[in-house]
Amino acid sequence: MTFAIKNIISFIHAKPLGSFDDFIIENISIDSRSLQNNTGTLFFALKGQNHDGHHYIEQLIRKGVRYFVVENIPENCIDKASFLIVDNTTIALQETAKYYRSLFDFPVIGITGSNGKTIVKEWLNYLLSPDYSIVRSPKSYNSQVGVPLSIFGTNENHNLGIFEAGISQKDEMLHLESIIKPTIGVFTHIGTAHDDGFTNSEEKIIEKTQLFTNCEVVILQKNDAIEKHIQSAIFNWSFTDKNATVFGIIKEQKNGITILLVTYNSNSFQIEIPFQDSVAITNVMTCVAALLYLKVDTSIIANRIKNLYPVEIRLQAKKGINNCILIDDSYSSDYQSLKIALDFLEQQKLHPKKTIILSDIFQGGLPIEKLYEKVALAIQNNKIDRIIVIGETISKYLSELANVISFNSTPDFLKQFNTQSFQNETILIKGARSFNFDEIVVLLEEKNHETVLEINLDAITHNLNFYKSKLQPSTKVMVMVKAFGYGNGGFEIAKLLEHNAIDYLGVAFADEGIELRKAGITLPIMVLNPENSSFNAMIAYDLEPEIYSITGLKAFLQLTQQKNINSYPIHIKLDTGMHRLGFEENEIETLISLLKNNNFVHVKSVFSHLSASDDSNFKDFTQKQFDRFNRYSEKLISELGIKPIRHILNTSGIFNYGKEMQLEMVRLGIGLYGVGNSEIENNNLQNVSTLKSVISQIRVVIEGESIGYSRKFMVNKEIRVATIPIGYADGIRRAWGNEKGYVMINNQKATILGNICMDMLMVNVTTINCMAGDEVIIFGEKPTVNEIANITHTIAYEILTGISQRVKRIFYKN
Repeated sequence: MTFAIKNIISFIHAKPLGSFDDFIIENISIDSRSLQNNTGTLFFALKGQNHDGHHYIEQLIRKGVRYFVVENIPENCIDKASFLIVDNTTIALQETAKYYRSLFDFPVIGITGSNGKTIVKEWLNYLLSPDYSIVRSPKSYNSQVGVPLSIFGTNENHNLGIFEAGISQKDEMLHLESIIKPTIGVFTHIGTAHDDGFTNSEEKIIEKTQLFTNCEVVILQKNDAIEKHIQSAIFNWSFTDKNATVFGIIKEQKNGITILLVTYNSNSFQIEIPFQDSVAITNVMTCVAALLYLKVDTSIIANRIKNLYPVEIRLQAKKGINNCILIDDSYSSDYQSLKIALDFLEQQKLHPKKTIILSDIFQGGLPIEKLYEKVALAIQNNKIDRIIVIGETISKYLSELANVISFNSTPDFLKQFNTQSFQNETILIKGARSFNFDEIVVLLEEKNHETVLEINLDAITHNLNFYKSKLQPSTKVMVMVKAFGYGNGGFEIAKLLEHNAIDYLGVAFADEGIELRKAGITLPIMVLNPENSSFNAMIAYDLEPEIYSITGLKAFLQLTQQKNINSYPIHIKLDTGMHRLGFEENEIETLISLLKNNNFVHVKSVFSHLSASDDSNFKDFTQKQFDRFNRYSEKLISELGIKPIRHILNTSGIFNYGKEMQLEMVRLGIGLYGVGNSEIENNNLQNVSTLKSVISQIRVVIEGESIGYSRKFMVNKEIRVATIPIGYADGIRRAWGNEKGYVMINNQKATILGNICMDMLMVNVTTINCMAGDEVIIFGEKPTVNEIANITHTIAYEILTGISQRVKRIFYKN
């Protein structure tokens, strides 16, 4: 579909500046960091609470982008590109998507609900793809910005759309409805997600059902509370009400399989579902109802349902063999998600060398030559060093690219390729499910035991933006990544922060900063606890020391003089009441005398640390610290004639005192990782870290026996006990044992029995339907890190930083 920019100028009420007559839009972009930006890109400079795309226009022009939708034109760019000036760029993006959607006339399924949207969308795509050429939302692109970007994936050869819509507050869904224009609605589930954006559940239901305003039918599990707000025809299903359009009965469950008897129009048929958990079965029934509405034959439905698979909706970064990083996207292969994965590859690359392992692309709608032409261009734009393609089709169409290695099948690759050829590189593994690329992931992944700490990079970005919302746009942000990123991972977090353009990183010791530099991090890095012996190394790796004593300052000045260094950046720490490190008031004159007329160092910042910013009982003391800091720092500034960055606020300080004490910079620590110091603060944060393991074994223990070391738990009636391969050597505090703590198995609490062992713990699963190999949540959404800290009489910092390095970290984006 030809998409000329001149067609949307009046549609989005834009004032044009420059020439647009000959420009055909090849790529819509909102991310200045994407390597997909090129001469065919129309860039929308979106504004948010904590970002402004207008700041990157000059940089994009240097990269070849020439067409922009803006609210204002940066001074130095007026004559360098063509601009469409609008009142609101986000609305302009949505209006552009509405125009583009209006060019197509085919059935569109619109999916909403509290949970299950992405799973149902992916399963419907799989179940219907033999019959339709489908365009769908990539990953979880269901927001006010994600939905428009999804729509732009449509082309004239598609004949079915499947798009999901997510909202978090009132007055959002009608925007999405007008973009998606669904003809068939699907409501997956109503739950507690985003409850804080609504007065009550009914208000949320009313908002969500706005998606179905113009639908011919809505498909959902029978629910009177939802159905009373739907004006369209209703096609419902139920396990309990035989009056539903579709009625299901669970006949049998064993060995991970569920047998369902489904009745529709007085006819019954049996399906085999390759899952046993209730959430999956519910999502499958929603899909079955959709297929029945679309008149898919029941024998075809049964045949396709038994081949359903778990959907991995997240991009994951994992440690690989030979110091590699793996980006695991081994379950889908289409052009839209390829572009997303390539951007994630660039964001997470540990090494300059980038490799992609890619299967045949399955993308309905585009002629095959055009499809692979676009794939080749995307790969070239991302400057991939080595391209491994698997599949007869992709091997044929990408054979002319440089650095291409081709294999007909995954078994051919596994037999022929030497794993030692992967060294110190970042590898994107992206393939359609039928290619079994999970076998390649297993081959290249660093081997660890089954306990993992999953880190949600989207949650980190959310938390960063929450704290930035407390600040003026001009206030700089330093983020603390010391102690291995508070236990979550150092490099990977730093890379994300660099991607989000924060101003400074903070580490405790020089070796932490050196590792970040070796990993390619270029942001300024401040070392908070530098030892005099590490000064040489710090200079070698461009690390900036905190100077907190006369002795330390003299040692550093002597070294810079020996090396004939000019204006090396240092950070002066003042002690205003913490009494840990820093210059006291009686030392400031000596400090000034050493720094005055000294060109070897440059005072980049002056700062102090609040000792009780999390406790409102000490508000007066916090104010006293702030007043002292102002007095001490003003003396330095006036007598040295300098203009340093000043900072005193930590995480709790930002939340509690951000308005009046933010100065030129703040330091964000534990809050980034989803842990606040009050209930209100925590309610605004997203969980970042989820510690998971599996059940190793389940046994029945009879009355009179005991569990664990020292017989701390005595059995007074027969119970089922599960053993989990995680213990205090992994960072689980022994104080969390002996029935004080619990884990979550299949959404149910399993109490920890007896003493926690070095490598294992035992839990009571008497009332839980579970088996060996089932997933176990040690902490995350429940129990929270704060909950564990409270019970074990410590703080969340200690819980997070105590997770052993032997626990594998997996980083993912939704």
